[in-house]
Amino acid sequence: MSRPMPEIERAIESVGRVETFRLEKKLNHLSLIARLAPMFGFLGTIMGVIKIFYDISLTDNLSIGVISGGLYQKMLTSAGGLLVGIIAFVGYYFLTMMLDEEINELERSSIEFMDMLHTPVK
Repeated sequence: MSRPMPEIERAIESVGRVETFRLEKKLNHLSLIARLAPMFGFLGTIMGVIKIFYDISLTDNLSIGVISGGLYQKMLTSAGGLLVGIIAFVGYYFLTMMLDEEINELERSSIEFMDMLHTPVK
């Protein structure tokens, strides 16, 4: 072996940290979508309520026809935001589990490799 064992161990750990960071970084985008989608749905809900009050102020009429347009917008954006958020959260959860399994496998393999290097040749 041309390099000391502690140096080899540090190199393996360093590469492992870099690869872990690279993989986890991509998951952060999905996490962000899962967190922001319901907020955008809520924003649409607020806009729907504003539309209801605006339409009432224009027509001076408190009928179901005036209210229903804003309610439709309100419910549609809420449902859309929740749907996107739920799908992204479930995807993030499963991908995180898969990533954890992969990281554990990489750690196990590096330990086996280091054990193999420590074992004397017969």
